[in-house]
Amino acid sequence: GPCVVAFADTLFKADFTLDDEKDGTIWVKQVEEPSAYGVVKLQDGIITDFVEKPAEFISDLAIIGIYYFKNGNTLREEIQYLLDHDIKDRGEYQLTNALENMKKRGSKFVPGQVNEWMDCGNKEITVETNGKILQFAKTDDENLVSDNVILENSSIIDPCYIGDNVTLKNTTIGPNVSLGDNSIVENSHIAESLIQTNTTIKNADLKGAMIGNHVFYDGEFNSVSIGDYSQLK
Repeated sequence: GPCVVAFADTLFKADFTLDDEKDGTIWVKQVEEPSAYGVVKLQDGIITDFVEKPAEFISDLAIIGIYYFKNGNTLREEIQYLLDHDIKDRGEYQLTNALENMKKRGSKFVPGQVNEWMDCGNKEITVETNGKILQFAKTDDENLVSDNVILENSSIIDPCYIGDNVTLKNTTIGPNVSLGDNSIVENSHIAESLIQTNTTIKNADLKGAMIGNHVFYDGEFNSVSIGDYSQLK
């Protein structure tokens, strides 16, 4: 029956209206660098072509990773066909190939428009997306800083998300920083960064950093990406 496919690393703001009179809706957004994405071509409001990461300019309407299909079984059959015949593009099975086959068999897809598209595919754009979400929350007047944050000669520059049981000593946090529960930051300045839970950071001057859970960081780097349970001393 009808189904929605949504990529796990995509956040969006849109008029998410599902039109069950259409075979499918593919949400797209105009981008500056279409070669990094799957794109669509349009004619009279109908999608005529699906192209995965075009080397030459074909369209600047990027597929953001949100799809509606009136008949999910047809999509499943086309994906199974790709798997059974080991049809790959750039070493991967591509959903755009299944969409192209559905189109050739008569399915008509229309584009959906989004107001905001926020990707989380690598460190840089994940940190950027975190900042956008904080800005949206600030506009909505959400309380993002826990009431039990301990501040010792420290300041928070909005917007920031600060979790429970966080201690800040001789530190400036913000803007656009998310700092998870049970973390400690000392003698540091952190801006535009995403830091998970149970992490200790000392003597840091960080901007554009992404740091995992249960990390101990004591150093002089200024842009890092550190996974869970790592230590830099």
